Amino acid sequence: MRSGIWIVDHHTEDLEFHYRVTEVLYSGTTAYQRVDIVRAPALGKALFLDGRIQSAQIDEFIYHEVLVHPALLAHPEPRRVLIMGGGEGATLREVLRHPSVQLATMVDIDRELVELCERYLPEWHQNCFRDPRSQLVFGDARAFVEGTTELYDIIISDLTEPIEGGPSVMLFTVEFYECLAQRLTDNGLFVAQAGSADPVYPEFVTSLSRTLREVFPYVRVCWAFIYSFQLPWAFVLASKRDDPAALSTEEVRERYAERGLKTQYYCPELHSALFALPVYLQDALRHRGQRITDQSAFIWHA
Repeated sequence: MRSGIWIVDHHTEDLEFHYRVTEVLYSGTTAYQRVDIVRAPALGKALFLDGRIQSAQIDEFIYHEVLVHPALLAHPEPRRVLIMGGGEGATLREVLRHPSVQLATMVDIDRELVELCERYLPEWHQNCFRDPRSQLVFGDARAFVEGTTELYDIIISDLTEPIEGGPSVMLFTVEFYECLAQRLTDNGLFVAQAGSADPVYPEFVTSLSRTLREVFPYVRVCWAFIYSFQLPWAFVLASKRDDPAALSTEEVRERYAERGLKTQYYCPELHSALFALPVYLQDALRHRGQRITDQSAFIWHA
């Protein structure tokens, strides 16, 4: 018989994940979403948004290292980085590990969430919000991208999945990506967290990949198993000039050493392996997925 408080994450109508909670550090609603920051025996501290797990202390490093380092190491000298979302600060933390980065701009629509994460999740951000290279902007990421004239070497999408009524729905369309590509330097790269890579519901990653292929000459999917999500998780890299999956292990090893990186999951030998996809996912990327537009947005209906 189960005891205590349980958070139920409804992944699909046929599948849900249950997490036992021993302490609630914060529970409330911002102007944009419900926020629960808890302690769970299997996860350590954990952040849930709108009832869906976003990040857990036990393995957040896997997610954030795979999101950040393959893209930044594929660039010879990333200096200016834009992060869309990333409220916990861990994506910003990993970006700032690269000494060539002179400015890392993080745009998040939910100021209250960022402030909550700064207060309750110091293990994630490690004071990176206070780094002189960091710039925090609170507002809509699409409006920021469409309104700026700045160019970036790397743009990172660490946004929540586009649920109906959520703040990120219009940040995955071909119209937005066409604008985003104009804000990248000639050898710039874009990377996005792309949801589940499981064989049941890969519609988000397949739709995202299909849409990005209309804008970028190189689009590659990589993946990693995230224990706290209980699923394999996908990331999509898009490049204007060079194939990020074609970087040799020796080239990655050289850049990794030059930048003095210290990681817990990602390593040079793993770089090319992250892009090795199982047959079911290769087939899904070829045959599934919708073209995402402003008029036909992707909504997570799992």
